[in-house]
Amino acid sequence: MNRFLRWYGDGPLHLLALICSLALAGYAGQRLTTDRPLQVSIWFLGAAIGHDLILLPLYSLADLSARSVLRHRNQHTPALPWINYLRVPAFLSGLLLLVWFPLILDLSAPYQRDTGLSEGVYLGRWLAITAVLFGVAAIAFAVRLRMTRADYLKRR
Repeated sequence: MNRFLRWYGDGPLHLLALICSLALAGYAGQRLTTDRPLQVSIWFLGAAIGHDLILLPLYSLADLSARSVLRHRNQHTPALPWINYLRVPAFLSGLLLLVWFPLILDLSAPYQRDTGLSEGVYLGRWLAITAVLFGVAAIAFAVRLRMTRADYLKRR
């Protein structure tokens, strides 16, 4: 077992999970490319390029900007990792926008017959969901800060 750990770096259960994941991904890829392999390949290449060349620099710059703006803190308050309270709602809101942007930005064909909703409701609902996500994150951060501050004051 020690020889396997030195060779692979992790346990056999991890290797089994990795093999199963690769098999599932291969099966999904094979099923996707049976009908329209060229269109799926173009979509996959476009998604990879779009993420690596456009989205990754954008959200890296946004993360770096948020860290540089909010890095100064009072020395009498406890250090608390706050960035994930900003990252998670921003990620979820961005993911919703990415998936539903044709409906949110009124760029789609009318779906009123299919959904029973006009196209005008999607922007407001996306903004409301975004506000709720950031509100919940702010409340969770405030509760965590309050608990951490109470522990910090007890230790002083």
